[in-house]
Amino acid sequence: MQRNFSTELITCPVAMGRFSERMRGQGKTIALVPTMGCLHEGHLSLVRAAKQKADVVVVSIFVNPLQFGENEDLAAYPRPFARDLQLCQELGVDVVFHPDARALYPGEVPTRVEGGPTAKVYCGQTRPIHFGGVLTAVSILFHVTKPQFAFFGEKDFQQLFLVRQMCRDLHFSVEICGMPIVREAGGLAMSSRNVYLSPDRRAIATVLYRAIGAAQQMVRNGERSAAKVLNEVHSLVQSAPEMALDYAELVDVNTLARVDQLLGPSRLLLAAFFGDSPRIRLIDNGAV
Repeated sequence: MQRNFSTELITCPVAMGRFSERMRGQGKTIALVPTMGCLHEGHLSLVRAAKQKADVVVVSIFVNPLQFGENEDLAAYPRPFARDLQLCQELGVDVVFHPDARALYPGEVPTRVEGGPTAKVYCGQTRPIHFGGVLTAVSILFHVTKPQFAFFGEKDFQQLFLVRQMCRDLHFSVEICGMPIVREAGGLAMSSRNVYLSPDRRAIATVLYRAIGAAQQMVRNGERSAAKVLNEVHSLVQSAPEMALDYAELVDVNTLARVDQLLGPSRLLLAAFFGDSPRIRLIDNGAV
């Protein structure tokens, strides 16, 4: 028999903190799944994994203004909150934490967490304030929700690396659980921004996935030169209509430093701009 599950909605950080303290006082473990809403199967896979790990699952839904730069899509970012809440209820999420920015950032100029040099390269070069905004929001969410575990998808691989680095450097007692990328049928990495893509554009956008596959095949065939692999990746992505490569980099998974030779665990990181109206930025990555 399926139990009638009621997800609690909390909007106040103080109330959220009290709830978490009460759960911890009862000896229960808490897992946090931080999101900006517009939930898709990638998010839901994190929720399912969190339910296997902890007694209490908290999903935060917060469109974080600090991580959006000038002329980015903060105002247009999709916010189907009623649908998101229903999905959380169907999955048995214990709490949806849905604060507004004034509640989470009470100061006029919020204190910020910066990510160091690794936050300034790759996605950080194109979006220079992005990771500082992400890390600031995540650190506040950790303080408010008090989780023992937090779940992030590997699609945002640089973000996952920086959150782990922050927890190490600032001594957060939170275990960061990275989960595999969930993809659409054609291979496109699931993202809330995919709602901007028409079916035809979704098909074109799978070139990022195909480029990752081509790089993996080259390495399986014995290629160890990062430059040669990246040349193939550039050619594939740039050949797709409406697609402009932002960057393609092969990095060491343990340091995120660029590699010249593929001699150890490495990751291909990709970002591209697609179309003009609207101009959509897509990211993807894969082990090579």
